[in-house]
Amino acid sequence: MIAPMEEPAQPLPATRRALLRRIAVGQAEGRAPSLVGAVVRDGRLWWAGARGEVAGQAPDGGTQYRIGSLTKTFVAVLVMRLRDEGLLYLGDPLSRHLDVPEAGDATIAQLLAHTSGLAAEARGPWWERTPGELRPETADIFGESPLRHPAGRRHHYSNPGFALLGALVERLRGAPWDEVLRREVLEPLGMARTSPLPRAPHAEGWAVHPWADVLLPEPAVDTGRMAPAGQLWSTAADLARYAAFLMDGDRRVLDPWTLAEMRAPAVAPEGDEWDDGYGLGIQLARRDGRLLIGHTGSMPGFLAALWASPEEGLAGIALANATSGPAVGAVAADLVRIAAEHEPPMPAPWRPLSEADPELVALTGPWYWGPTPFLLHLRPERGLELRPLNGRGRGSRFRAEPDGTWTGLDGYYAGETLRVVRGAGGGPYGADSVHLDLGTFVFTREPYEADGAVPGGVDPKGWRPGA
Repeated sequence: MIAPMEEPAQPLPATRRALLRRIAVGQAEGRAPSLVGAVVRDGRLWWAGARGEVAGQAPDGGTQYRIGSLTKTFVAVLVMRLRDEGLLYLGDPLSRHLDVPEAGDATIAQLLAHTSGLAAEARGPWWERTPGELRPETADIFGESPLRHPAGRRHHYSNPGFALLGALVERLRGAPWDEVLRREVLEPLGMARTSPLPRAPHAEGWAVHPWADVLLPEPAVDTGRMAPAGQLWSTAADLARYAAFLMDGDRRVLDPWTLAEMRAPAVAPEGDEWDDGYGLGIQLARRDGRLLIGHTGSMPGFLAALWASPEEGLAGIALANATSGPAVGAVAADLVRIAAEHEPPMPAPWRPLSEADPELVALTGPWYWGPTPFLLHLRPERGLELRPLNGRGRGSRFRAEPDGTWTGLDGYYAGETLRVVRGAGGGPYGADSVHLDLGTFVFTREPYEADGAVPGGVDPKGWRPGA
């Protein structure tokens, strides 16, 4: 559960100055009319600052900016809600739900991860600067060659792909995607200042001349069918709530395990090393030795970035009203770094489980896959964690299922089923007649336990000294 947006503890004076200076440098060097920054810590808006002016006044955490492709993360959340409800599978071809032959055989997962092979942009004219009435139907967003690559072959960022995902949400919910978003995500998270069209107070979008300190206003049109790719407006305060959700989850919107699935790399990196990647609607970045999740965004007149470090419980947000110039992605990442360096995060306090089934407690402790030792640990909500004791081997966390099994959440056993198998005599989980079946691999209480559970049997003479 995300903590309510109450008045949080304030950063130390030296931290506040360092954070504000990073905002000031970003605004000055990027020549942005205004730049707002914010830091989220432990689910709360911890710090916010701004430089520049909006309509003659300093902006604040309640000033709306257009957030561009950050919109895609919201659409991805809606799609994953549909998946969790059983209304679709990520492996479904889009054609199972929408009649869009231009998408070829692309699956929903491929659309979320930008591996559908679809073109990067919609059919001209420049969709970000022209009204959606020019593309009234879904098919109108595609040009003569909608597919640039075979589906699943490589990562190729596609704005039309997320337009299709927005249409998918509308088809399965029977309502416009932005209405579904308001009802299912924005209202539960308390994001009252996030909307498809601007609401005062909001920043005006500007282009800054590259060689002169003069401005040109940018249009802010309703992009219609392309809106799921970059339409939303939001504020630093609202995005702070959203960053907390992306890190910790909120079961009114999405289970934390689903968010963890979205944050996992869905696209193989190109090359031996990578600094940027993509999950399911979520961008990934390696910065300053930490893995960040979130998204960047741009629309004519605006730049936005949200980067979060779930491991540290920190997130940085940067919003500017300039078409180009300020490196808001670097600013947001630096806000995380500054907060972590000046005031390192405290570890979460250890607390005992609120409830524990005695049979599950008896199940914990050492188990052996053949001669290899593992440790099984009981986690909240009847979850389990299996890790090799010597650091060599495959480990995973497991989610409890209603049928008494567990499903792997990460590592080699992600998606695999863990079962507790009792011997003929029955008895509690901790009894000698019990073994674990993990995707057909057998784990016993003793190395190669001679109880008939190990496939292929165990030599009846047992363990012996060397020859």
